[in-house]
Amino acid sequence: MSDQKQPPTKVPDGQSRFLTTRQMPPNEKGFVGYETVWVPFQKEAEYKTPKQP
Repeated sequence: MSDQKQPPTKVPDGQSRFLTTRQMPPNEKGFVGYETVWVPFQKEAEYKTPKQP
């Protein structure tokens, strides 16, 4: 058996309706994290004050 560790495999980007997940590069300890990017799915309307009676 070899003592060399193989580099982590590259995972393809995950796509869903409102979310994208990307694999980040490994840090100095070898931990591989994931970045999550959310797409806003609600529109924010500008508030207008109601008319006075």
